Amino acid sequence: MLAVAPAFAFAFGFDDVARRAEQLAREPYRAPAFVLPAELKALDYDGYRDIRFRPERALWRDQGLPFELQFFHLGKFQTQPVAINEITPEGVRHIAFDRADFDYGRNRLAPQRWGDLGFAGFRVHADLNASASGYKDELVVFLGASYLRALGRGQHYGLSARGLAIDTVGAAPGQGEEFPRFSEFWIERPARDARTLVIHALLESPRAAGAYRFELRPGENTEMEVRARLFLRAGVATLGLAPLTSMFQHGENQPRERDFRPEVHDSDGLSVLTGRGEWLWRPLVNPKRPLASSFALESLGGFGLMQRDRAYASYEDAEAQYERRPSAWIEPRGDWGPGRVELLQLPTPDETEDNIVAYWVPARLPPPGRPLEFAYRLAWQGERQARPPSGWAVQSRRGQGYRAPTPPPSELQFIVDFDGPALRALPESAAVEAVAEVGAGARLVEAHAYRNPVNGRWRMTLRVDRPSPAQPLELRAFLRHGADALTETWTSLLPPE
Repeated sequence: MLAVAPAFAFAFGFDDVARRAEQLAREPYRAPAFVLPAELKALDYDGYRDIRFRPERALWRDQGLPFELQFFHLGKFQTQPVAINEITPEGVRHIAFDRADFDYGRNRLAPQRWGDLGFAGFRVHADLNASASGYKDELVVFLGASYLRALGRGQHYGLSARGLAIDTVGAAPGQGEEFPRFSEFWIERPARDARTLVIHALLESPRAAGAYRFELRPGENTEMEVRARLFLRAGVATLGLAPLTSMFQHGENQPRERDFRPEVHDSDGLSVLTGRGEWLWRPLVNPKRPLASSFALESLGGFGLMQRDRAYASYEDAEAQYERRPSAWIEPRGDWGPGRVELLQLPTPDETEDNIVAYWVPARLPPPGRPLEFAYRLAWQGERQARPPSGWAVQSRRGQGYRAPTPPPSELQFIVDFDGPALRALPESAAVEAVAEVGAGARLVEAHAYRNPVNGRWRMTLRVDRPSPAQPLELRAFLRHGADALTETWTSLLPPE
């Protein structure tokens, strides 16, 4: 009897992509030579949106597999193709562009002249929300540069992750940020009973090449196990690992006039877990000028851009449904060593532009040609999300209430509400202390904590005198009971005015 090979013993994998990346890094970078057909480049926004993939032609639909793939067409903003391959037990199969896969709507185009155009990207569908009809929900999208977005059960698309960030901060004058891109994908055909999907990707840019492996597991909180091996062609000022990109326009800490919505954001704060177990929380802002800050750590436990406020009444936007936007949490696999979590906040006039970026910057980089290998779990979280086990900030407000006599113009007031098991377990008579520090050039006038009788949470009030608004102001505070810290450390950075 002939021996039968295992049904899904793939002959192509991560190391094959890594060898390609290493070879590319040894060669001078070659910019893509592809030229988008003029009629696609000329499409306006509505014309491009009128090109739709035909769902009935999704890859693997006719085989009844647990995952399906649909593809994005080139045009308008998506001008560079990516190559997409399927890994099967028989080998690697290139997926060629087929104009029959698309409905071109009212556009008058000539796709028969384009040949194998390639794709702008792809999306994965799965039965995420347990539909009785067997409908497969959109689960993850890879589209543009090294961007990807994913959903957990009941969530609505919001922030994005990226494969890599280069010189988001610290670029040489006139150079600007470099945006690496996934230029080719290899997707493993899943088994009929598969609960995960594996995607390999080749990353390229003028100063880097890399191999990525994503193992996607859908669920209440969809998770990705990410493995990467990078090769630098040249030195970089800031290498951002596991970058996250989001939007913050306004919130309770920064109200906006003439907008009926109390808050508009995909994320409301940066959460950081140090390797020593300390949790930090920084509320996001929409600054007047670019604002960069960082948290230097000996080791990293995790970080994420979080959407903690998940109440509809906080947004009142029935269309955007910001309360359903996911948080994204990065958990390193293994020790990433010393480095810093960096946060860049940019001004934005409206919610159509992402203006928040967070990533990990390792303190030491290998020389060009030597690999940098790292792995992490990327979780897209909803109601159940990473946060301190004892207590955490649920809202931050800034401003003055009525007080006689009138406070001086240089005085600022902050109101921070905390909640969590350690706080809920305290008796009403517990002596809870607000422990606060202010940076140079300011003075702490008052720090006070008390239980809010309306909702049972604990409220911290800080009054700070800032005589020189031309200097940045950094604040750190947490709640303490006796010798025990009850909450994460709330930290805020006010830019110069």
